[in-house]
Amino acid sequence: MKRQHEQPEYRAVIADSWNRCIGYGLHHDHEPEPANLEEAAVSRLEREYAGLLSTTETEVLPYYNNIMSNSRCLILLADSGARVLKGWGDRRITESHLRPYFCAGASWHERHAGTNAIGTSIATSSPIQVQRNEHFLKLNRSIIGSAAPIFDTDRTLVGVLSAFSDAYLPQAHTLGMVRLLSQSVENRLIVRKLGSDHFILTLNATADNIDSPWSGLIAFDQTGRIIASNQRADQLLGAPLSGRNLSSLFMESRNLILNHSETSSIQLTTTHRVRLSGLLKRPAQVNTLPSKPSARPVERTSNKGRQQTSISLDDVEHGEPVVRRCVDQAGKVLERGVPILICGETGVGKEVLVKALHGNSGRHNQPLVSVNCAAIPPELVESELFGYEAGAFTGARAQGSLGLIRKADKGILFLDEIGEMPLAAQSRLLRVLQEREVTPVGSTERIAVDILLVSATNRPLSDRVNSGEFRADLYYRINGLCVELPPLRERLDKRQLIHRIYQEQRDDSQSETLNPEVMAALENHPWPGNIRQLVNILRVAVAIADGDDVELWHLPEEFVAEYEARKTFAQKAVFDPSSFSEAPQANDNSQTDTMKQTLVVYQQCMGNVSRAARELAVSRNTLYKRLRDLGVR
Repeated sequence: MKRQHEQPEYRAVIADSWNRCIGYGLHHDHEPEPANLEEAAVSRLEREYAGLLSTTETEVLPYYNNIMSNSRCLILLADSGARVLKGWGDRRITESHLRPYFCAGASWHERHAGTNAIGTSIATSSPIQVQRNEHFLKLNRSIIGSAAPIFDTDRTLVGVLSAFSDAYLPQAHTLGMVRLLSQSVENRLIVRKLGSDHFILTLNATADNIDSPWSGLIAFDQTGRIIASNQRADQLLGAPLSGRNLSSLFMESRNLILNHSETSSIQLTTTHRVRLSGLLKRPAQVNTLPSKPSARPVERTSNKGRQQTSISLDDVEHGEPVVRRCVDQAGKVLERGVPILICGETGVGKEVLVKALHGNSGRHNQPLVSVNCAAIPPELVESELFGYEAGAFTGARAQGSLGLIRKADKGILFLDEIGEMPLAAQSRLLRVLQEREVTPVGSTERIAVDILLVSATNRPLSDRVNSGEFRADLYYRINGLCVELPPLRERLDKRQLIHRIYQEQRDDSQSETLNPEVMAALENHPWPGNIRQLVNILRVAVAIADGDDVELWHLPEEFVAEYEARKTFAQKAVFDPSSFSEAPQANDNSQTDTMKQTLVVYQQCMGNVSRAARELAVSRNTLYKRLRDLGVR
């Protein structure tokens, strides 16, 4: 994985900045006038930005004192015009002739200081790191700067946080820390301005890292309309959120979210089928929303409220031999400390298998910590996994950040989408697995950890090893036992699985079984989103049915339309499987006809390989080979 300054888009940003400097009439030997503000002028500047300064000090000072004080790092806060408001840290890292430019009132705008972290971050409205020789002015080429913009609740750029650090702290880590600091300030600005009379929803990929400063934050009113959100929330939900409604973002109802307990996390599924964990904070004057009166005075309860808290290994499969073999093998080797790598398409149930393994292991009373490696910004993976020294991030983590690995001590660590982990973090993880010790970021102390490791991926890790994106030594370390869960469309226990999930989702007033037409539609669907998609479809159907038995029209419109189209196609395509045999024929066209018929049957069976193989009277391996030759799979 390339570092930022090696990436083409980054080089283009630096080149554009240099072109702007030339347009401003600067030359490389230019020396800007240092700020010489009188004490009264400095006081006026501090009063003008009192809110931003106090918020930043709340976030920055504890962070600096506990994490970066040993790294000779200088942190500066600048306003939206690139004027320095205040600095914290070690000014010894700057040469004497640069010190005046770090004082209050000094301008780092590109027009005056050329290409630099503060000015270029403002010009691009994005985080950036500027290496020594990337500075336009020779005056600044003895420093390395990292900066990230700060946006207020209206998404107006109000300031920039920057850090100048020496070689003792890796530069990629410095940029990540600056981004995290600016995010923390943004979060505090949202809470200060809107928290007293708006709902605040904190979001992250898993509940284990929901207290991270890098969590998404959404402020919304009682109608569910979003008033403000931070950049991380927009990233998690895949679009700008301001002005949108919760109902357009999540499968769960607005009332379900607004009435959820403040003391426990809520599991949410976005309309794009992304699973997130949330934590709700209500405004002081709001308790819970009254439920909407029902048109029918019938009290309904759902089986969801009575689901068992732990998952049995027997719950993972219901007659599928491939899954049964995966369950049996994984359960045996995990107890012996052998790392497990679970492969399979997105949504096949990898996390459910991990929960079942944990619940049925000797460590079921110890933590299961799940980490989605793709959901953490690359610069922050190391700090999220390995933690920080105690005392950082006042408010969010008053006692410091243990890191997710230490949270899993004596339990199980589940690294989902491990193939997305940056190479730098891969090296540190390998050392942890080899030495069973973890060293927090900014510390030299080694802390012993006792973890069982389960990893998961939805694409071949061997390909990433061959491309240099994943370390071969780490691959062999985590790949003690590799199990692959089949996609839902190929499972022989699909009917039983559908029934089980329906039982978990249905209301008590609804029939215990689905009617044949609904079951046929569900059983014959190709399920590109696998079990996760099935769960969402059934949740929607049960909710729309509203206590009545689920009918075909209760399923989502696009699902029904696709089902009707496939049914029409199947009625038009008439095929007698006895009209050909698997053996080759003398006719030159027989092979072509066989392949055509194979494709017709595969389409009739809606992608169900097992069913198509039975219809064609061939083995699944033979069918797979034909489909590969056809370019279908």
